Amino acid sequence: MHRSLHACFRPLSVLSLLGLSAWLSSCTNPSAAPGNQMASADTAASRPNIILLIGDGMGLSQVSSAFYFGEGEPNFARFPIIGLSRTSSSSHKITDSAAGATAFSAGQKTYNGAIGVDDNEQPLPNILEILEQACPDCPTGLVATSSITHATPASFFAHEAKRSSEEAIAAQMTHSPVDFFAGGGKDFFFHRSDGLSYYDTLTQAGFVLDTTALTPQSWKAGQKYGYLLAGTGMPTMLEDRGDFLPNATQLALDYLTQAGQPFFLMVEGSQIDWGGHENNGEYLVQEVLDFDKTLGVALDFAEKQGNTLVVVTADHETGGFTLHSTDVPTANGTRSDYDSISFGFSTGGHSGTLIPVFAYGPGAEQFAGVYQNTAIFDKMRQTMQLPQ
Repeated sequence: MHRSLHACFRPLSVLSLLGLSAWLSSCTNPSAAPGNQMASADTAASRPNIILLIGDGMGLSQVSSAFYFGEGEPNFARFPIIGLSRTSSSSHKITDSAAGATAFSAGQKTYNGAIGVDDNEQPLPNILEILEQACPDCPTGLVATSSITHATPASFFAHEAKRSSEEAIAAQMTHSPVDFFAGGGKDFFFHRSDGLSYYDTLTQAGFVLDTTALTPQSWKAGQKYGYLLAGTGMPTMLEDRGDFLPNATQLALDYLTQAGQPFFLMVEGSQIDWGGHENNGEYLVQEVLDFDKTLGVALDFAEKQGNTLVVVTADHETGGFTLHSTDVPTANGTRSDYDSISFGFSTGGHSGTLIPVFAYGPGAEQFAGVYQNTAIFDKMRQTMQLPQ
């Protein structure tokens, strides 16, 4: 996972590299002196792991559905700290996933549709890149039920002016700091409009690829792993996706821990958002329950490991989703049955509601309160002792 200086200069599609000039100076590492190396090692040893789980489109009503439609107490109830984030982008009162995820990954508000760039389309250093420079041996991972090139995961490794440019986003994976990824997106790597296939390019960049199943590997030090298991997004839970998300999260944790270094893992329950866009309550709730099961994997790991911050949030709410009483017929019309819950939606798009943030582990207390979504990046950076 250690990379030499030339690896800091990654192709960023047609975007200018000028916006990265300030932070690229960190590639020339002043900590090379023996005394500083010891201090750097001490810092790395004290850094906690971070697992950031994003339920795309998940507002408080979506979270609440796990308490009514799941079996037993949801894993959401295990978090001791809860806060609220304000999600507006720089261009709109209501954000999209690209701007929302860039706020988490890079700590800056940007326009709707932006992947890891600012309002002037200049690249923003993201938390994986910053971690790579501070700790070259610290591994990173991304897991999603969308394509791995979709807006949220893309914002953690790519820099692109338009979220729709998924082929250009895919091309940036080979030179990114990502060491493990799992999700869909084969079409954007192997069946592209330009006729190129990035299979050999990814393997030459050090990735062992699996395009058929989420198969455990005999992990090798310094080796990277990628799972591309669908053409675009993964199947829905209603289509029997099964335990892909919790299993991929566990597989990522198995890989990331073998390095013996602090790690960063982002996991997205992508299709909570898609159920909201479709105004399909059953679709949405099944995706929430799958996400909640994945929270259990992360929390069990954190409780056992003891030096892991788990943060759960969303980029925005989708659908204006509500849990309301069911109207039942009576002799005189209808009445509200307060013992029966039905799903309601107010929009097929996103809403501007504040978004819950759950936290467990070292630094969790920072996540109480009400704050901008960019503060989630700041709090993670401070917890991992990363430079500004």
